[in-house]
Amino acid sequence: MHQNKTKGGTQAPGAGVTIITTGGTIDKIYFDTLSHYEVGTPVVAGILAEAGVAVPYTVRSLMQKDSLELTVADRARVRKAVEEAPTPHILITHGTDTLVETARALEGVPDKTIVLTGALKPARFRDTDAVFNVAAAFLAVQVLTPGAWIVMNGQVFHPSRVRKNRKLNRFEAVSIPGA
Repeated sequence: MHQNKTKGGTQAPGAGVTIITTGGTIDKIYFDTLSHYEVGTPVVAGILAEAGVAVPYTVRSLMQKDSLELTVADRARVRKAVEEAPTPHILITHGTDTLVETARALEGVPDKTIVLTGALKPARFRDTDAVFNVAAAFLAVQVLTPGAWIVMNGQVFHPSRVRKNRKLNRFEAVSIPGA
């Protein structure tokens, strides 16, 4: 499903932020138990509208998948969407389990600042990190230098220097041997 919506005012070519959604926990809807769910419609536009964001943005729903289901072909599709995006600032909402792998697949895209974010708890939950992560990522994509970045848990990470700590349910920096 492709969904293009421009919010926050009139968007001139190359201005504003292109948001690409891929699914993941941020968009999950749970039924009955926490094991029965579907990836619902993207929530990012609602989050930004509620915040009164004035910067122009366009939302494109590229896919609605749990990140554990993403394939190499899906990552190539994300990269192509980034390369073809009309703005140099790209925000991607993504599931957290393979967010790092997708960020690494986006390294080397020229002239684009790409920020990936997600949520450890669905946006539809009262107790969620989704709103904070989207807000932080939306700001970060406007000020970071070109390249691929991950914004989670109030921090900015380079894709080669981060991991998801599943035990602590957060992202954390890792050092590169010899660096």
